[in-house]
Amino acid sequence: MTYLDNAACTRLDERVLEAMKPYFFDTYAVATSEFGYSMGIDAKEGLEKAREGIAAKLGAESGEIVFTSGATESSNTALKGVASALKEKKGKHIIVSKIEDFPVLNTAKALTKQGFEVTFLEVDAEGLADLGKLEKTITEETILVSIQHGNQEIGTVQDLKAISEICEEKDVLLHTDATHSFTRLPLDVKKLPVDLVTLSAHTIHGPRGIGALYIRKDTPINKFMDGGFQEFNRRAGVENIPGAVGFAKAAELVTPEETRHLEAMRDRVIDRALSDIPKVTLNGSLEKRLPQNANLTFHYVEGESITLHMDMRGFAVSTGSACFSRSLEASHVIMGIGGDHERAHGSVRFSFGRYNRMEDADAAIDAISEVVARLREISPLMEK
Repeated sequence: MTYLDNAACTRLDERVLEAMKPYFFDTYAVATSEFGYSMGIDAKEGLEKAREGIAAKLGAESGEIVFTSGATESSNTALKGVASALKEKKGKHIIVSKIEDFPVLNTAKALTKQGFEVTFLEVDAEGLADLGKLEKTITEETILVSIQHGNQEIGTVQDLKAISEICEEKDVLLHTDATHSFTRLPLDVKKLPVDLVTLSAHTIHGPRGIGALYIRKDTPINKFMDGGFQEFNRRAGVENIPGAVGFAKAAELVTPEETRHLEAMRDRVIDRALSDIPKVTLNGSLEKRLPQNANLTFHYVEGESITLHMDMRGFAVSTGSACFSRSLEASHVIMGIGGDHERAHGSVRFSFGRYNRMEDADAAIDAISEVVARLREISPLMEK
């Protein structure tokens, strides 16, 4: 199987597993302070070293990194924590882009049931947030703006610098979901006034079940989970030290050379699909795009048919088709950029990772060319 769905989850790097092993079998105690027993002190040191590694990748201080169970918890903590902290002090208005990933989108929707007003910000045909509307939408009641760094489906990368400048000028907190951009694209919180950043290990060949939330010092945010006093009293629960160590190792292993390789495979798929296969639309921005993402709509065929036929040929790709969605709704991202159901149903995402080679990209396009041609022969939608 040639796995080309690395945006969903990546294969664990063996070097990450080796870094984690001691914290499963040797230093397996809970983290304790210098007044505890030696194994707990060693575990604490491992946890803090991992925290420092993640912080360094963001230009943050280690005390600004809170480990979580993943991107979903991080985004829930950011939105709900800020909402709880500021609803009485400032207001109950939140702005999120309409193409956010579900942890942000559904958290925002949940907050509407608690009396919060949520504005779902429009994006253009490439998926870029409308900055003019953002500026006009912010009011004195606005407490938080949440706009992702790179989109999970179409790969569009937002202009965080411009967005953060607007939020800073308006004195509004900014959260960004960097699940798909962390280590792949520059993101320095010393240079950008971003207040909260969602991170996850599962997209960079790290372990599942571990993520982090960057919280800028002095950001007003309430604790999301009650329990103990772990993670600077920000996140209760016994720390996942093997996961944190693995996350830091995974972040360390990402190199600019590897990212350029992903970018080259992405470009090969996009270029060949647009030149070799008729009636294909690129979804997202051609230039402002995640290095590992290619998302294309093959008109007059269904995405689920393509993925099933590709699977039979040994390729794992994903689709925004409603039939492959548990919600039975077409991709909100494709619809959000002005697409219709037909465009959403025919969309296919290729997302590349460390273990893919250029021949995988070429073989995938060769295969999908055949699949699309055969499906169009029997498609009642195809213009004859």
